[in-house]
This record gives sequence, structure tokens and C-alpha cells, in this order.
Amino acid sequence: MIFSPMNKVNFSPYRITLLALLAALAVVGRYAFVFLPNVQPVTSLIIICGVLLGPLSAVLLAILTTFLSNMLLGMGIWTIWQIVAWGAIGVISGMIGSVFGELRLHTIMIYSIFCGYFYGLIISLTTYQVTGKFWPYYILGLPMDTYHAIGNAIFMLLVYPIISLLFKKYSKAHL
Repeated sequence: MIFSPMNKVNFSPYRITLLALLAALAVVGRYAFVFLPNVQPVTSLIIICGVLLGPLSAVLLAILTTFLSNMLLGMGIWTIWQIVAWGAIGVISGMIGSVFGELRLHTIMIYSIFCGYFYGLIISLTTYQVTGKFWPYYILGLPMDTYHAIGNAIFMLLVYPIISLLFKKYSKAHL
């Protein structure tokens, strides 16, 4: 991780500002790509946040992004499951970042593809909660999960090098 170790919680004004900027970027990105089904930069930004800033920061980003973007796109029972899915992705990404440090681009792209399917699995539990049926919904949702996974890889390819470079410069200047 670029900033503090996983066991040290350091929410300085700089870190809060970074989280606010990432949340704004995620909300605007999610809203801007609403015309493409299940393709949005939120998962990629949460992964980046987890790897570079730690699991707690990623969970906070997941909560902020979900509530703020769902205020524009619509709230529902799925909001809870989106927080659970993105929060779990953030925690796992934070743990990966604390163990391995900054990841290579191809490694994080493969991981982001996996996260697209993992997110779909968690979201499919929403239907089970409502209807009691899981497998039909999950299997029919696999094409949407594939769009999400491919979108994650593309966003990671475009955004990860830029954000990691900016975070490195930021951490040298402010820590």
C-alpha cells in the first residue's frame, strides 16, 4: 500500500479528500456509462482504492459511491447488496495490497475480471432474498457479469496507471 499499513487507520484531511475525489469520479463514471449495461468504473476504482489505500478506505468508498450514485439511479433492496459486494471486493483488494504491495497491470486486470463475476454472484443473492430462487437468475445474469468483467479490465487498463502514478506523487509530497 502506498499510504499506511493495514493495521494503522490514518484518515487525514488528505486521505478524506482522496476518498471524496474517488467517490465523485465513481459516481460520475457510473452515471456517464448508464447506457452500457453493467459497464461502469466503480468496481475498478474500489479495487484501486483497496490496493493503494487499504481495505477500510475501499469500504468507505463503496458505501459513499453506492449511496450517492443510487440517489441518481434509484434506491432499492439491491443497494444493500451492492454495498456488501463492493465492500467485500474492497476488503479483499486491501488485503491483497497489504500482502503484495502495488500490483502489475496485467495482474490487477485479471483480478478485476474475477471481481466482475464475484460482484454478480453477490448481487444474485438479492433475487434469492426476494423470490427464493438463485440459480435461474444467476445463470441468466452471466452475460451481464461478463460485460461487467470486461468493463472492469478496460477501466483498469485506462485508469490504474494514472491513479497509481498520482498516488505515488501525492504520497511523496504529503507524507
